[in-house]
Amino acid sequence: MKKNVEWKYLIGLNQLYEKGRTNLRIENNSFIKQVLMRQKKLIKPKMGNPKILEAKYGYKDYYKEEFLSYFEYYSKFFEKAGLESNAHKTYNEDDLKSLAFIYYQKDQLKKNLTTEYTFSTRVFKGKGAKYLTNKPSLRNAVLQLLEIDEFPEKDPKNAQWRFVVDCEDPKLVVICENIACLKVPYEYKQNNIELWYVGGNNTNPLKDISAKKIELPLFYFCDWDHHGLSIYSRIKGIFQEKGKEIRLVEPTTLDNALPVDSPHHNSKWRKKEFSGLKKENFSVQQQDIINNLIQDNIWVEEESMDLLELLGMKSLN
Repeated sequence: MKKNVEWKYLIGLNQLYEKGRTNLRIENNSFIKQVLMRQKKLIKPKMGNPKILEAKYGYKDYYKEEFLSYFEYYSKFFEKAGLESNAHKTYNEDDLKSLAFIYYQKDQLKKNLTTEYTFSTRVFKGKGAKYLTNKPSLRNAVLQLLEIDEFPEKDPKNAQWRFVVDCEDPKLVVICENIACLKVPYEYKQNNIELWYVGGNNTNPLKDISAKKIELPLFYFCDWDHHGLSIYSRIKGIFQEKGKEIRLVEPTTLDNALPVDSPHHNSKWRKKEFSGLKKENFSVQQQDIINNLIQDNIWVEEESMDLLELLGMKSLN
């Protein structure tokens, strides 16, 4: 839902919550117009002055339930990070999560700063290499957070990212292929989950992890495509050499599976038995899932799976 309501419209919704009215043109957003105004009738133009929108009965309760904590979280983030947060900012939910991630992980990002295209592809997954180029306001905010004037012209030869989201009393560690989970860390901190990201295909940083840091149960969370499962096999081998097992988080349904030729997805199943993957690295049940994916030429995106639910931790919230 929030992905469809950009920041400039969230400001208007918050004005309706605090003041009962706004003169911002929030009706230009399709969710606000179709759902909040037409279906739920929580917002209506002021009688005699349609340029002003007013909150109706039930709006405050709805906003408090759906948007208040979200708006407050990012308002505090903007203030702490020193970024402008006015009604001209067109940040969507993914943009906001990415900006917060960059702010809290800027030291590690700056150590191995990549070109703009590489940075855009890695941090704003699925948006393409030119995403930042095409959104100047977002690009300027990223540069400000990184405390740089420009991205380098060339990528470093040995860029090794390892991001960690700590929690006070971790019960397990989840290594993620993508950084999506690290962009909303408070959900996992509440469930005593420590998150790691080591740069997707770049698994070398894991070789230097000391035995003391892997005493907790280890899980791997990834896209269920050839690329993600190949990385899992490599990581499994790294930890086997350390005498440590790592478990693969598996989907419970393929209802949200996508075609392998979906936009911005470059991992194809190989024309080999079991796509060239090592069967011994997967349980019988996991092999069945992979065979179904290969047969139907589909894949499961990491972001479409609920990590807390798959780990059986929803009840802890």
